[in-house]
Amino acid sequence: MPDDAETFKPKSDFLRVMRERGYIHQITDAEALDAALLGGVVTAYVGYDCTADSLHIGHLISIMMLRWFQRTGHRPITLMGGGTTKVGDPTDKDQQRPLLTDAVINANLASIKGTFQKFVSFGDGPTDALMVNNADWLEKLGYVEFLREFGVHFTINRMLAFDSVKLRLEREQPMSFLEFNYMLMQATDFRELGQRHGCTLQMGGSDQWGNIINGVELNRRMDARQAFGLTTPLLTTASGEKMGKTVGGAVWLNADRLSPYDYWQMWRNTEDADVGKFLKLFTELALAEIESILGDDINEAKKRLAREATTLLHGEEQALAAELTARLSFEDGKISAGLPTVMVARSDFPGGMSNTAIVASTGLVTSKSEARRKIAEGAVRINDSRVSDPVEIRRWSDVHPELGVFKVQLGKKRIVLIKPE
Repeated sequence: MPDDAETFKPKSDFLRVMRERGYIHQITDAEALDAALLGGVVTAYVGYDCTADSLHIGHLISIMMLRWFQRTGHRPITLMGGGTTKVGDPTDKDQQRPLLTDAVINANLASIKGTFQKFVSFGDGPTDALMVNNADWLEKLGYVEFLREFGVHFTINRMLAFDSVKLRLEREQPMSFLEFNYMLMQATDFRELGQRHGCTLQMGGSDQWGNIINGVELNRRMDARQAFGLTTPLLTTASGEKMGKTVGGAVWLNADRLSPYDYWQMWRNTEDADVGKFLKLFTELALAEIESILGDDINEAKKRLAREATTLLHGEEQALAAELTARLSFEDGKISAGLPTVMVARSDFPGGMSNTAIVASTGLVTSKSEARRKIAEGAVRINDSRVSDPVEIRRWSDVHPELGVFKVQLGKKRIVLIKPE
């Protein structure tokens, strides 16, 4: 971003939206990119490695950028890292990622494809999204060929200066030569997409700035093509936590990894100070409407955030069902079949379950010791009654008479059903 970033006023629809809604952290040449966006259809990409069978909420901000990019008249590319996943991005990591087999990488890739189809439209039109796999070109490069064609454009001096390398070395954590090659491979992706699809913009998180700059430079050096980079700010909550960090781990985008109800609840539990920021980043509500919503009851604003964000990912029907489940459970005190449910085997607990075991089984805590602590703090209710004795045994006959479950509530906002089988 230029030194006068605060006074830069983009004319293109895309950069205007990005600026107004808080997506922009850095741009390599804001004025030139703005002019290019005004001049016709621009193609941009974001890369996603296939390290898991679902994307998580950390990816959502870049997915929303691709969605806005298409909505403002341009062509997005979702680059699947079938090739780069075999190396592993060392950025912001203290140790090398476990190396995955081809079979696992391909299965992960197939599993996460569907997420993008919910946010961008694919097809053959001038602004229709493309999905490509960098294994298509990276796996065809011979090692000597790769070094001779691309290695000459990178200096070790500069590579050592990038944060992804420097921070690892400062922490005295080893970096393999395999990982050291990652930034070359990512730069090669940008250049390849430029040649194949006329792609001139790479977008990503702020931790990718160094890798993106390498790609911009490689396009200039090898093809005399002007290319651009745009990054988003590191997204943290008002309390300083990384966005989406929960007791249970990552907030997954695939419904089979995290239910629409749990996804809705994650947004509903947003800190007060973050509601406005998240409405701008993760919904498509007009800015004037967002201001109006924020002027009303903050809890209603959180529900609207949860409804809009869940609708984008899982559809309106699932969003409304999650909202109804939450209302019945928290406001009306009823048990809804839509609540998260954990199955436990009666044979594992023949005499019944202790209060501690019940709470630990919910996944709302990380250990039995935390379960005991929450009980001691008076933060746990089972079947709507506050629990005080961690060793008290609840017989299977104590389950809810209609639904046959233990309703476990931790604090004011989290409920899980324990169902014997």
